[in-house]
Amino acid sequence: MSSFRRSLAMVLLPLGLLAACGGGSGSGSSPVASPTPAPTETPTPGTADFSAFEREIQAFVDEREDVEGAGAIVVDRARGVVYRHAFGTFSEDRVYLLASSSKMITAGVLMRLADQGLLDVDAPVADAVAWGAGNPSITPAQLLSNSSGLVGLRPNPGYRPYFCQYLWTGTIQDCAAAIFTGDGDDADVIPPDTTFRYGGAQWQVAGGLAEAVTGRSWADLVRETYVEPCGLRTLAYNNHFAQFVTGVTGYPAGFDADPANLRATDNPNMEGGAYSDLDDYAKLLLMHLRGGSCDGGRVLSEEAVRRMRVDRLAAWGGSTGAGFEGYGFGWWIDRENPALAIDPGAYGAVPWIDEERGYAAFLALEATDSVGLQLFGRVLPLANAAIDASR
Repeated sequence: MSSFRRSLAMVLLPLGLLAACGGGSGSGSSPVASPTPAPTETPTPGTADFSAFEREIQAFVDEREDVEGAGAIVVDRARGVVYRHAFGTFSEDRVYLLASSSKMITAGVLMRLADQGLLDVDAPVADAVAWGAGNPSITPAQLLSNSSGLVGLRPNPGYRPYFCQYLWTGTIQDCAAAIFTGDGDDADVIPPDTTFRYGGAQWQVAGGLAEAVTGRSWADLVRETYVEPCGLRTLAYNNHFAQFVTGVTGYPAGFDADPANLRATDNPNMEGGAYSDLDDYAKLLLMHLRGGSCDGGRVLSEEAVRRMRVDRLAAWGGSTGAGFEGYGFGWWIDRENPALAIDPGAYGAVPWIDEERGYAAFLALEATDSVGLQLFGRVLPLANAAIDASR
């Protein structure tokens, strides 16, 4: 087994634990399939031939009764969008719940505040807000790298003292303060930078901190950070988890690709509450490839973009415990190929970025993490081949 295939299979384990907040590995799902051999045809130089990539996605959709459709988009640093297509019953403008593919978006908002001098991600949260005294040694960098020591989705996705993270009621700042100052977790919190605890309430704390230091709502921060400079049409956040009964077993059917079906909230979920169409997510990936700039202006500094994909766990000798052993701010990092980073979600969405090849892609599904990562494993070598042949 190649190192990549071994890594991909192993990364399914921690993502499967997201089942309690928006999906999980489907029962009876098959192991990761062997990647389809790269196409032998030679595209015209300067163009990218994604026909093999497209055929593989179509075959995947045709094979699976639990997949009604899919969306895929690929961007190149120099050429912009080089591929875009919808499969099955889905249209190219369909809006998807992103689940954990929200994480790199959330992290970017806090990095913009750091660029502006409004937040020091390496200083204790307690330096910025009074309620930070509840955990005086935790920093924003630790929150964004799942290293804070707070209880995460791993080891306990349904941890009762942090349940406000899943509710559309209340406010994000009240939820963050309750998480940080409550005593119900005293026996379970561990020192920061000692164990990787994926996801959970630490991300809600990060969002509450961003609101507190700016005096702005999360919706305003997302609009100012991404929507306006990048010309986005659909990207926004909500907290859908407790709104749909199916939200704990699979993709919430009640969403129906329409954000109007969500209740308004002042407590959006930071780690998994974003939604977007293909084009908007692709613009965010292209912004990362282009050193933090969109067509409408700079979003993040080059240093901020770079730091988000630096393996922060390595600095304290940590590991995710999965095949992709590294983690930055919202990105899983492949330590065998540090140029490759992914941010997969519980509903099957898989964005990835290959810094060395200069391209990024987004697969959008309405399924489970296991299904999305199986598709990713099958099409990644085909996307790589198409990009490589076009250079």
